[in-house]
Amino acid sequence: MTAVLEAALSLNSPFPSHELVQIVRGRRSGLPITVAVHSTALGPAAGGCRIAHYPGPAAAVADALRLAAAMTAKNALADLEHGGGKTVVALPTAARPDGAERTALLHDIGDVIESLGGRYLTGPDVGSGPADMSVIGERTTRVCCRPVEDGGSGDSSLHTARGTLAALGAVAEEVFGSPDLAGRTVAVIGLGAVGAHVARLLHRAGARLVVTDIDPAARALAGELGAAWADPDDALATEADILVPAALGGVLTTRTVPLLRCAAVAGPANNQLDEPATAALLAARGILWAPDVVVSAGGVIHATGVELRRETEERLTGRLQGIGTTLREVFRAARTQRCTPADAAAELAARRVRGRHG
Repeated sequence: MTAVLEAALSLNSPFPSHELVQIVRGRRSGLPITVAVHSTALGPAAGGCRIAHYPGPAAAVADALRLAAAMTAKNALADLEHGGGKTVVALPTAARPDGAERTALLHDIGDVIESLGGRYLTGPDVGSGPADMSVIGERTTRVCCRPVEDGGSGDSSLHTARGTLAALGAVAEEVFGSPDLAGRTVAVIGLGAVGAHVARLLHRAGARLVVTDIDPAARALAGELGAAWADPDDALATEADILVPAALGGVLTTRTVPLLRCAAVAGPANNQLDEPATAALLAARGILWAPDVVVSAGGVIHATGVELRRETEERLTGRLQGIGTTLREVFRAARTQRCTPADAAAELAARRVRGRHG
């Protein structure tokens, strides 16, 4: 495991290495729980709790480290007083625990988070949801996005989608000269909680939709919205003005970038690039990529705003629209500095961290 940590901690990042990486085997569940705190320079680290199957412990730890580093950038670019962190639970199989087994695991997670003394707070991510946050909350107060009836801010997926729509307007303006999405062909890959909301918002905005999901049942939403359906295996090659990755990350690779037939890629999926160098491949093809750390920030903006800052909905709406403003700043910097938007976003995030705590 030491070799795994050493390799993972060398991840390409504009920030120093992670402040803390803790791997604990839950005393009730027996499952390995990794908490990675990348930075607390701006305030307590914030990042979701991912419960998923991994091929081995090394992959789970690497994912936690990568996601925590991305959260530092996401929170800085969203102008939040939080650093980045992540919890990852590696399941031995694809089957997710339920009932008493799930409760035991969630209590283990809560104990690990509580042991950090407020250095890190969590929320939902892949494999967890608002109801799970209430159970984790039985062991720690360092948790967001519990159901509204339990005093939390509830499901953050709609707010992630609202922020994504603001980002798509900035992308359309950069590429086509206008933020208006009406009449634009937009391909949404992944119709889970966030992707479905994105598709609905785009439909209301007048976009022509192409959608896909690995779950055939998602075709019902395509019918509801009058959207064309793409085969999941061919979705990345869909001809569109803007491609919106809204499922899991790692979809943009040396193999898939040559297949793209779009002017821009912008979506809420985290860690879309398989490695930093892929950003240059997109730029070489003339495809604008909107960094996912900017696009996907709506959920954490809303959850922390409601539960920690007690902000009004008017203020929160302004913050969500600010995602588009930040993205425009990133695009301007990329043009001026003749670099990729990925590099421009990383530098802006690092500058914000240094500016507050230099």
